[in-house]
Amino acid sequence: MKNVLVFLAPGFEEIEATTIIDVLRRSNVDVKVVGLSPNEVEGAHAMKIIPDVFIDEVDLNSFDAIILPGGSPGYINLKKNKKVLATIKEAFKNNKLVAAICAAPAVLAETGILRGKKCTIYPGMEIELEKGGGIPQNKWVVEDGNIITSQGPATAILFALKLAEKLANSKTAEQVKERTLAMLVLKQSC
Repeated sequence: MKNVLVFLAPGFEEIEATTIIDVLRRSNVDVKVVGLSPNEVEGAHAMKIIPDVFIDEVDLNSFDAIILPGGSPGYINLKKNKKVLATIKEAFKNNKLVAAICAAPAVLAETGILRGKKCTIYPGMEIELEKGGGIPQNKWVVEDGNIITSQGPATAILFALKLAEKLANSKTAEQVKERTLAMLVLKQSC
């Protein structure tokens, strides 16, 4: 079973965070919700989540992926946290999966790991990717090597299913897609 860290900072985007956590847990991925403080974390729309662990308690060698939900000011708070930035760099260096959605790819750009990589971000924020050497793509979900990025709340299920495919397997991701009726929505939107 793969182990992942989902970082929550004050002001996180609730749709993204809960979709990622839910889909990955349905896919039998061990998800640890990591708070930047030891208390509950309040999202951008006043939803409060109690993290499984505080960032200072995380064993950085015990995970296979790091995932960042977006939201504002959530992504700004992630970008200001030196431990988050160091963890991203370390994960990337060790070829672990690094993923971010909405505005959070700007955090990845801040670390320099997007240099020369295809990526996406919330529409209108592409300059943030370019500042870090990223190559913006106007796609819902973009995978380049061990980095996966996505555009925002409405793409959260696609992003989470891509993560499930990578962290569990494609069969499991398909089963989750079917059980959550995501396949019906995806057929109609394409």
